[in-house]
Amino acid sequence: MLRQLTRLLLTCAAALLATVVQAETLNVRLLLSDNTPPYQQFSAVLNKAIADELNKSLAASKASVTIIEPRVTGSAKADLIIAVGIKATELAIAELDSPVLAVMVPKAGYEALLERYSAQKLIKAKAVSAIYLDQPWGRQLNFIQAALPKHDIVVGMLYSPNTSILLPRLPQGMSINARSVRSAEKLFSALEYILDSSNVLLVIPDSEIYSSSSMRNILLTSYRKKVPLVGISQAYVNAGALCAIYSTPEQLAWQTAAAIVSFAIGRHLPESQHPASFSIGINQQVANSLGIDLAPPEVIRQRMGNTGEGEL
Repeated sequence: MLRQLTRLLLTCAAALLATVVQAETLNVRLLLSDNTPPYQQFSAVLNKAIADELNKSLAASKASVTIIEPRVTGSAKADLIIAVGIKATELAIAELDSPVLAVMVPKAGYEALLERYSAQKLIKAKAVSAIYLDQPWGRQLNFIQAALPKHDIVVGMLYSPNTSILLPRLPQGMSINARSVRSAEKLFSALEYILDSSNVLLVIPDSEIYSSSSMRNILLTSYRKKVPLVGISQAYVNAGALCAIYSTPEQLAWQTAAAIVSFAIGRHLPESQHPASFSIGINQQVANSLGIDLAPPEVIRQRMGNTGEGEL
C-alpha cells in the first residue's frame, strides 16, 4: 500500500513538474537583416500575432513567449532565434547555438546556406527550419492561368545555374520555356530569346538575374516586346509588372507567430514551408496598354481556388 502511494505521489509530482516546465517562458531572439521597411513591418506585427495565437487554445494559453532581442547584435540567452532575411539567417546559423527559424528567405538562398554550413560541420544537432519568401511553383503557375485564362500560355523563365527549377505537373494549356543564364553579359541576349518565344515572363527570386541594376531594363524590354511580366512583390507591380503574387511581411509574421507558439508548447520546429497566405497585385494601366482583360484580384483568387491547387 505504501509502495503504491509512493508511486502515485511520484507520478503526480512528475505531472506537476511537466506542467511547470511547459509554462516556462520561451525566450525568442529576433534578428533582423536590416532596418528597411519590410523587416520593420514584420517586427511590428509579430508581437500582436503571438498574443493572438496564445489565446487560441487551452494548450497555447499555458505557454508564454517573450521577444528578448529585436536587433542583430546582443548577448541575451535565447530558446529560439527568428532570423528575418538571409543576412540574419547566416549569422544565426554560423554563430549562434539556439534553434533557428529563418523567415522571409528565398528557398534557393536558404538551401545554399544549409549546404555550405553543413559542409563546414557548423550544423550538427542544431534545429533549423524556414518559412520561405517565395510562393510554391504550383501556386505561381495556377495564378498565371487564373489571371490569363483565355490564353495558351508559354511561361518564360530566366534563372542562374545556382537556382534549381523543380516544376510540378503543369496546368492544361501551359508550357514552360526556361533558360539558364551563366553570366551577366549574356543576360539580355537570353532575355530577348525568352521574350521572342514566350507570352509571359515569370520572375523568380534569383538575385543574380533580377538585381536592382537589371530590373528596370528587364521591365522595359518586356514591355517593348508586349510580353507581360509577372512579378513577386507589389514593388514589381508598381514598377510596371502586369501582376504579382506574393506574401506580405504581415502575413509572414502571422505564420511565424503560429510556429513560435507551436515551438513553445512542443519544443519542435515545423518542417520548412512556403507561405500559407498570399496577396495579389495587379497593374490595370499596364493591362490596358497591352490589351489584356485583367480581372480584379478577388476574381483571380476565386479562379485559383477552383483549380483545387490555389493554396499549394
